[in-house]
Amino acid sequence: MVPVLSIRSPVRKTAFAGLLLILIGAGCRSSSRWHQYTVLFFDTVCDVQVFCPASQVHETQAELHRVFSAIETHFSPDRYDLSSPAVLELYGKARRLYCDSGGYFDISVGALTRLWGFSTKSYRLPQPEEIATALLSVGQEAIREQAGSLILPPGMILDWGGLAKGWGIDRAVAALRDLGITRGFVNAGGDLFCWGRNPSGSAWRVGIRHPRQAGYLGILSVTSVAVATSGDYQRFFEKNGVRYHHLFDPRTGYPARGKQSVTVVGPEGALCDGLSTALFSSPAPDDILARYPQYGAVIVDAAGNLRLLGKSYPLEIL
Repeated sequence: MVPVLSIRSPVRKTAFAGLLLILIGAGCRSSSRWHQYTVLFFDTVCDVQVFCPASQVHETQAELHRVFSAIETHFSPDRYDLSSPAVLELYGKARRLYCDSGGYFDISVGALTRLWGFSTKSYRLPQPEEIATALLSVGQEAIREQAGSLILPPGMILDWGGLAKGWGIDRAVAALRDLGITRGFVNAGGDLFCWGRNPSGSAWRVGIRHPRQAGYLGILSVTSVAVATSGDYQRFFEKNGVRYHHLFDPRTGYPARGKQSVTVVGPEGALCDGLSTALFSSPAPDDILARYPQYGAVIVDAAGNLRLLGKSYPLEIL
């Protein structure tokens, strides 16, 4: 556009120079850069990085607070608005995972979570008869939908822990994208979503924690995906040299065996969250993941061996 302006005209030259200064000034005021902060979500410190103008940071924080507060209102322990549209929507995902996993993902394990003390952090090893009694209240197939509400059988307690956090991150990222945030990272205690390019202008590098040692067992290079991990090291206690963790086999009432951790990568945080739980509990994770072709998994078995399943995502083994 510059060649069409006559440099012989001092009026036009002055006008152009003034316009240029205005544009530069506006650009300085609205220029984007990386901002990092933390928020609390489900008693977990959530790390956030967003690429935006400084003037928009408060707006992103307010939006995250709005989304996370709504999730906690409906899915925190002992909160039961079973006719809430949010609850019904998330239950639809839980029902799909329950069916696709052959029952190994089951939100009705709340009685077990409470019996073993994981809901209160007052851990205990229950007696076999106590577990047998609790199992009478476990079984997602007993939940009914009627007149816009979930109907639970007597004694059933829902545990949304394997799904709600990932779903909350999905909704938070969607809200940030609606604000025009094209590059960012939201990490709530290992459940995360990253999109766009990282501060170095390349794919995000996401570490997979080693389940038995300090540090990481591998680094994922990804963008525009979610990552979620379920591991026997996250919430557990030991008794007589045996590790008891919070990831139950819904059929036995005891913590699932055979794996140390499962990390799932894919386009939706809620499904990554739920699939990591299902794959951890199931003896046939291949069959489950075959139903989700856009998702991949990194599994560490009980002996510490690494296994990759499903869609391949760039992974550097350390």
